[in-house]
Amino acid sequence: MLVAADQAGRSTTSKITKPTSATRASREDSRTNTSSRLNLKESVRVMADMDANGVRSSHLTDRCGAPSPPLVLVHGLLDSPLVFNRLKRRLANRRQPLLLPELPLRLGLTPVREAAEILGSHIEAAFGSEQPLDLLGFSIGGVIARTWVQLLGGHRRTRRLTSVGSPQQGTLTAHPWPRRLLAGIADLRYDSKLLEQLNGNLSNLDGVECCSFYSAIDMAVLPGWRAVLPIGRRQVLPVWAHPQLLRSSRALEALTEELLRP
Repeated sequence: MLVAADQAGRSTTSKITKPTSATRASREDSRTNTSSRLNLKESVRVMADMDANGVRSSHLTDRCGAPSPPLVLVHGLLDSPLVFNRLKRRLANRRQPLLLPELPLRLGLTPVREAAEILGSHIEAAFGSEQPLDLLGFSIGGVIARTWVQLLGGHRRTRRLTSVGSPQQGTLTAHPWPRRLLAGIADLRYDSKLLEQLNGNLSNLDGVECCSFYSAIDMAVLPGWRAVLPIGRRQVLPVWAHPQLLRSSRALEALTEELLRP
């Protein structure tokens, strides 16, 4: 009030008195108690923001008020984690922690299952073996994430699996490539043993909330409608090229809305 009065132009006077020993002691006790309360509040806030593995939890909470699980983003064949930079900016730290592992896909030389095993090792190193989580995979990254969920035990801790332009039902663009040369790309053929195994038994997806985003005219996944999981919601994104699935503002808006959903 004194500062406000001065700024308003009114003159003020104050009487300065020398504090007594009792007054100084009282003030010291007050400062100590205030500091203790602040430290306690900070400790409670930090502890509430951390999970059992000491990882800071998400700022987003579900309908019950519990923090959302970590989010894992899996890049595509010719990409790196940098492909998610625009999506990260859209999320604006509202989904934390984020894990963006860099997988050695070697232009398609690495078999999808091997890449899924490497993905699993990244997840366990970051979050332990039990922490629930969400996954989003772009392009072949969606098939890698799905393989980890269905075939490597990831279903036991996965809440949501989001596929973005991922050839979950195969793609014609993979057919010219023999497995002995590019095993990872060959895994995306219509008749690949991996996709037959994934699509032949969907029981490990029963408890996982699945969602597929795709482009109807995607030239990397032909035809575009094959870039969908066999179960779950499906949404066509209004883009004309595979990279636009993570670049177009309208596509990013739809993906952000999905990832921030409680």
